[in-house]
Amino acid sequence: MISEEDFGVREEIPGQGLAIAAEALFLLNLLALPGLAFAILAGLWFRFRHDAPPLARQHLRQAFVVSLWGGVLIVVCSAGILLAGGLHEQWTWVVLILYFTCIHSTLILLGMVALVKAMGGQGWRFPVIGPKLDCQP
Repeated sequence: MISEEDFGVREEIPGQGLAIAAEALFLLNLLALPGLAFAILAGLWFRFRHDAPPLARQHLRQAFVVSLWGGVLIVVCSAGILLAGGLHEQWTWVVLILYFTCIHSTLILLGMVALVKAMGGQGWRFPVIGPKLDCQP
């Protein structure tokens, strides 16, 4: 029988399965299921943010907060580029596509590092936009 806390991973460290699920959902939100994966991630965050083991709580927090920051960066900065350059200027689209590609690719790369850290049972903080670590799991 699968319990509510069983995420399909044999845990070497308490909370490792939930940490892996959080980082996998972060990547799914960026790559395959935007919005839906974020909704599931947000649900996990609100359900387990107080009673999850430290490793899981830390990865859930990082994935949730960085998803929010990533969304804000992409929407606000893209809108700013469009407003500054206008819809009909070719260079606006060049800059917008380069910006989106660089930010999105960076988030994917860092998400892969976060997933590897979760799989290894280690804590992780996303550079610059990741929330401060409360304690090292």
